[in-house]
Amino acid sequence: MNPSFPTLRAQYRSALKRFAESTKHFEVVTSVTLEPHQQSSVPEVVYVLDSSFNPPTLAHRHIASSAILENIGKPARLLLLLSTQNADKPSKPALFEDRLIMMQLFAHDLVAFLRSGIPAADHGRIPLVDIGVTKKPYFMDKAVEIESAGIYPPNLEQVHLTGYDTLIRIFNRKYYPPEHTLRPLEPFLSQHQLRVTMRPDSEWGSRAEQEAYLADIAQGRRESEGVKPEWAQRIHLVEGKRPEEKPVSSTRAREAAQTNSGDLEWLVPQKVRDFILSERPYSK
Repeated sequence: MNPSFPTLRAQYRSALKRFAESTKHFEVVTSVTLEPHQQSSVPEVVYVLDSSFNPPTLAHRHIASSAILENIGKPARLLLLLSTQNADKPSKPALFEDRLIMMQLFAHDLVAFLRSGIPAADHGRIPLVDIGVTKKPYFMDKAVEIESAGIYPPNLEQVHLTGYDTLIRIFNRKYYPPEHTLRPLEPFLSQHQLRVTMRPDSEWGSRAEQEAYLADIAQGRRESEGVKPEWAQRIHLVEGKRPEEKPVSSTRAREAAQTNSGDLEWLVPQKVRDFILSERPYSK
């Protein structure tokens, strides 16, 4: 029998308090699998989906599932990572403990979705999904904490799953005080990768413009900003939504929770939608 939402909320609230009072900067608070006999092979890669999960959406599911299905034969883990010290986004409206509940529900939905998309013989290759928290706000610092936590094999390659908007922020020098240079990115991009889902829209430009941004990096046209051409080899652009599809975002999901809950059906997984409708984390 699954724990009730109040029980889960109390468990996560307690876990967050212990984490906040500890000297740790990264911790896995739970792991999710629907496989009774999960693969025991040593992972070769950990996919890191780092987000505010406010709430988790079907866009998050697409980002994670496309990376896993593209490399289903490669032993892997998936880490859903929530920063309690986000550089840009405030902790409200949903409490962190409610977001962790939604992340757990999202993880169950994701594993079920992956099972439905591959042959039964490959079900054992579906990665274990870890749900983690970190006090670090920046990518390269999070990567260091993940590497040094002793949870994953040493020197394991991390593939950070991001949207195009996050890629732009990663190369924005304002996030790297006090010198405001991109030198802190060098260790990260010498070992790890970015798998970037394109977001062609009015704010971030067309697909061609987003591909041109990466081409500019590869051809050295952004070296004056501190972006090294070789970093382009560590960045993999992938398809996002098709032009005819409605844009899905956590912002839209929060708005739907407050004004038109019927839209949640195409914005968030069913288990997450049920939680939002029953617990009302966005009406507090």
